[in-house]
Amino acid sequence: MSEDFYDVLGVSQDASAEEIKKAYRKKATEYHPDVSDDPDAEEKFKKIQKAKKVLTDEDKRQAYDRMGHDQFEQAEKHGFDAGGGGPGGMGGDPFGGMGGMGGMGGGLGDIFEQVFGGGSRGRGRNRPRKGRDLRTGLEIDLEQAFEGVKKQFTVERPEACETCDGEGHPPEAEASTCPECQGRGQVTQVQQTPLGRVQQTTTCPRCEGEGTLYSETCDDCRGEGYVRNEASLSVEIPAGIDDGQTLRMESEGAPSPNGGPHGDLLIDISIADHPEFEREGDDLHYQLPISFPQATFGDSVQVPTLEGSVEFEVPKGTQSGETFRLEGKGMPRLRRYGQGDLYVRVQVVTPESLNDEQREALEAFAEAGGEEIEVSEGFFEKIKRSF
Repeated sequence: MSEDFYDVLGVSQDASAEEIKKAYRKKATEYHPDVSDDPDAEEKFKKIQKAKKVLTDEDKRQAYDRMGHDQFEQAEKHGFDAGGGGPGGMGGDPFGGMGGMGGMGGGLGDIFEQVFGGGSRGRGRNRPRKGRDLRTGLEIDLEQAFEGVKKQFTVERPEACETCDGEGHPPEAEASTCPECQGRGQVTQVQQTPLGRVQQTTTCPRCEGEGTLYSETCDDCRGEGYVRNEASLSVEIPAGIDDGQTLRMESEGAPSPNGGPHGDLLIDISIADHPEFEREGDDLHYQLPISFPQATFGDSVQVPTLEGSVEFEVPKGTQSGETFRLEGKGMPRLRRYGQGDLYVRVQVVTPESLNDEQREALEAFAEAGGEEIEVSEGFFEKIKRSF
């Protein structure tokens, strides 16, 4: 798998455009072939340039986030503008005048528009797009996973700047048509190749796709239209959730860049280690220490569960390492009926020191070679309690 563009620049997936540009300048200074001693500097510098080009182009970044690194690279390799320009050198829609290829609707141009989020000849450029999903983590304990819990947490996320209402400029700023793209928001580059003319349409780098330039930028958001704020949220965590599962909070992610719905917030759940229980799916495992007399003669003991202690009968002659199943004493099955089981693994504990009474009983047992030992009534019950 190729190296992710976010990793190349050393930024997170929710990094702002300004953070990406700042990271690019830092990396470019470090790996520029004219100044770097790294033998792979030239190759790394090319990767940095490519990462910056994609991640600072809103259409390409949206496509990159949806498709993933490898599919995005394949799309560009085969001549498609993954940011919305369609197949290069084919005028955007190669089958636009052929009746949709016999039942294919609007042709491949429409298919690429659905997949890549753009469209041929800039079609749908201003169509409202959903904001990007954000991701955070939340740790709970095993008891909370058992019962289910409403959890309060905070998350830092981009929100529309209140000063400029997300516009990136003061209301009084003067507007003018971008001379680079003549107000279209996109620029087209045409290259001559051995296979013919290749045309590629990209977001205008000067106006960043707006088609308009403003005389001033907002001081609070520096023209981005967004600021990072800390939001306090609460989420209902269902009973039975497992470590590593993800909850989705709809519309709590990043705002849309052009008036569409907010993205979602993905919450990765982690469950802290428990001092007594180990979890395996819906089942729990518990290590029960017992004494030698309890294992030999059996006993009634209390075993903890997440619902309180239960009585458990240790059978006579229990061997160290034996496992017993307590049905229905494990974790709730997520969004299903019933519970898993609790597996009790018995561990016979050898005492480090004995009192006289304990020593006498064990020596008598050893001398008898396992045969029945005649003792006073209740003697072994007394011994069991003393261990």
